[in-house]
Amino acid sequence: MSSEYLLVIDEGTTSTRAMLFSADGKPAGSAQKPLTQHYPGPGLVEHDAEEIWRHTLSCAQDMVDQAGGAEKIAGIGITNQRETIVFWDRRTGKPLAPAIVWQDRRTADDCQRLKDAGHEAHVQSRTGLLLDPYFSGSKIGWALKNWPQLAEAGEHLAAGTIESYLVFRLTGGVHVSDATNASRTALMGIGSGGWDDSLLDLFDVPRRILPEIVDCAGEIGMTQAELFGAPIAITGMAGDQQAATIGQGCFAPGQTKATYGTGAFVLTQTGREMPTSRNRLLSTICWQLGGARRYALEGSIFVAGSLVQWLRDELGLIEAAADTEPLARQAGDNGGVYLVPALSGLGAPHWRPDATAMIHGLTFATGKAHIARAALEAMAHQTHDLKTAFAADGADWGELRVDGGMVANDWLAQDLADMLGLKVERPEFVETTALGAAMLAAVGAGLYPALEDTAAMRGKVRHFDSEMAGAEREKRLRGWQDVLSRVLGQS
Repeated sequence: MSSEYLLVIDEGTTSTRAMLFSADGKPAGSAQKPLTQHYPGPGLVEHDAEEIWRHTLSCAQDMVDQAGGAEKIAGIGITNQRETIVFWDRRTGKPLAPAIVWQDRRTADDCQRLKDAGHEAHVQSRTGLLLDPYFSGSKIGWALKNWPQLAEAGEHLAAGTIESYLVFRLTGGVHVSDATNASRTALMGIGSGGWDDSLLDLFDVPRRILPEIVDCAGEIGMTQAELFGAPIAITGMAGDQQAATIGQGCFAPGQTKATYGTGAFVLTQTGREMPTSRNRLLSTICWQLGGARRYALEGSIFVAGSLVQWLRDELGLIEAAADTEPLARQAGDNGGVYLVPALSGLGAPHWRPDATAMIHGLTFATGKAHIARAALEAMAHQTHDLKTAFAADGADWGELRVDGGMVANDWLAQDLADMLGLKVERPEFVETTALGAAMLAAVGAGLYPALEDTAAMRGKVRHFDSEMAGAEREKRLRGWQDVLSRVLGQS
């Protein structure tokens, strides 16, 4: 087994990466290229899908060469930014329009009209999602109405999320989407596992342009021989947050992970029963194997690591993201400063795309250390809001498994433990999204008999235990709720 490698394609929002893993989960190589962000107007975010393909192929070829050739690769796993949508020509695989990114808000008015017309309850009951421009269905409907080249493509038009597009390009024509990504389109009935006609009609999306929905592991397709010197089997796929949940070993119902990347995403695995949220959380598919689905509740925070990037690039308060940890320690406390990071609206449990950010409590005694600390504290405050919503839905957390670039910061990991009153567990290898895709690929390639057997691939972990007094926690939470209520227009 140790001579076999797994190749993972990790298609993020800001970069494309390929990683090589040994079958026991140890990283063996990595190649990465940045993705160009296009902002053609306020609230509009696009990617060049051809650039995504070029970078993917280049990084993957580097890793195949490093492994010693295609015959050394047991399987390919793909994980990706989930709700981003691509349109391409079936004859060539070439994109016909820009990719509309998950952050894009161009369909906010369309979603509001559907909400005002009373459609949200139906959408939530079928999909587990809410009516929000975040999800792919409204994006597809918008593009079909506004980009004439898509209509001109006729029967040759194909649409899909990023993993679907990459499989098509890698295989030369296999048009599939795994169940986790399909569950983020607002077009799939997550109870039935198939595209839902009532939702296709609601968003004006023709079924013929959509991929076939498949399991997250198995024989998904074979790459074209000329790409890597010989065909390689694609054996695993999942959206990035589901892949991270698998990479964190959340195989038992109730286990919870939180990824702090560009945004922050919390998933609690809930087992075989589809959960229903009454607190504006999302129900989603965690994975599907052998046609059987495991579900999760999800809470999405739109601004996490991007807040630190904003402090660095737009405000110039720090020179590097790592500067926030010593500044937070230097401040001693937040000095009465609270920062609600609604720079692109508020996600769960509020779902207020119109909300704007606020820094509250500034005085002449405020220094940049207080603002940096308030920015980090906002991560724990937002996570606490989600914990409250999960608990109200009957899915409270016993511990929290964290990953993502932000939690390399020990101060932040400890603050999460303190504010949540929970043990926080951080793996030594924090690239859990890529690891989860490797786990799925390993199962699909037959290297492990079941997903639970891949738990050994996770490796060592470090624990952070809650040390904060209850009175101090309550004081901070009261301050946060006061400022949050101002942002939400409640005072």
